[in-house]
Amino acid sequence: MSPSNYIRKVAIVGATGTVGKFIVEELLKQGKHDITAISRKDSSSASSMPDGVKVAAVDYDDDSTLVEALKGQEVLIITMSVQAPPETQLKLVRAAAAANVPYVLPNEWGCDMSDDNLGKDILLGNHEAPVRKLIEELGKSSWIAVATGFWYEYSLGMGEQCYGMEVKDKTWTFFDDGETKINSITWPQSGRAVAKLLSLPIEPEKAGGPSLSSYKNKFIYVSSFLVSQKDMFASVLRVTGTKESDWTIKYEDSAKRYQDAKAKVFGGDRTAFPTLLYSRNFYKDGVGNFETRRGLANDILGLPKEDLDEATKIGIYRNENGLKYH
Repeated sequence: MSPSNYIRKVAIVGATGTVGKFIVEELLKQGKHDITAISRKDSSSASSMPDGVKVAAVDYDDDSTLVEALKGQEVLIITMSVQAPPETQLKLVRAAAAANVPYVLPNEWGCDMSDDNLGKDILLGNHEAPVRKLIEELGKSSWIAVATGFWYEYSLGMGEQCYGMEVKDKTWTFFDDGETKINSITWPQSGRAVAKLLSLPIEPEKAGGPSLSSYKNKFIYVSSFLVSQKDMFASVLRVTGTKESDWTIKYEDSAKRYQDAKAKVFGGDRTAFPTLLYSRNFYKDGVGNFETRRGLANDILGLPKEDLDEATKIGIYRNENGLKYH
């Protein structure tokens, strides 16, 4: 437990990964935390850690190395691929409990997984809900799930299966009428959100004031933009200097896209998973718009307003160059 009312010692899994690198970058900017990267003993990532980050080498087949690495830590942040074996995160949670780590930020970083039906539909609920449940059952740590929506620059850049855009071909697929708004976040905003969250006082410093403890075993919602595909398309037109008539537009039913992709996934085609995931979040039931359903913590955390067109430029660059991650 921290001797003060602020978190100091933070451990992170996936410190050089897709979102982890931005979390580490923003934590370093804050200058308030001692950061330890939990890294596999045979990983090459240790050589690419930024200055100011300690490395604890672990063996996931030896739980004692995980416990030892987490001793004295106040927060464990878990960032890893959704394709990682579920048991890996459960091992980390058990180790955090054994090491008496007060807070765990599990591997959420996306959709509003407080919605059990959504979790079931996108095939991730059975991976993420058991993690939160285990943390509570062990009784040593509290979880805070950071719901961010999809990563904007990544999703725009990934093409038709995600936000519908293919720049090279100048084609756009709108789901339903293209007007459904969802929350989406940039990678830097994801990092800022975590750094600002972990810079809150642990307990309120005045009645009704913000605190980390107020989010114990709860979701916290942050975002960059509440946008529809039509909003994204308008941004792309501004950035590229093109007109709508320059593009080939088509419309597809989101429910049919989802069902078709689901059939492919269950038939063994995992490449259809992104189509399943994104199509479901664009349903008109509003599951992708957690800003309206749950409210945002952006103002509490002091997160900046961002420029949609600047984020769109990055997405276009990524799409043109076929970038998947970093």
